[in-house]
Amino acid sequence: MKADEIKKLDGYFKRTFNPQMTVKARPRKDDSAEVYLGEEFLGVVYVDDEDGDRSYNFSMAILDVDL
Repeated sequence: MKADEIKKLDGYFKRTFNPQMTVKARPRKDDSAEVYLGEEFLGVVYVDDEDGDRSYNFSMAILDVDL
């Protein structure tokens, strides 16, 4: 994922969910980025380029011990 895409996603997550959320590049991966709330890892945003329409999928695992 390019730096300008990460910046746009970072702004989106801050506006939509929480100003403390951040989107960071993943080491050795260029098709996704990591999402954090403060220092806590929340999930991964993946790029979907299917059929020429670019979209993003956010994947977040919720552990049973966190409920």
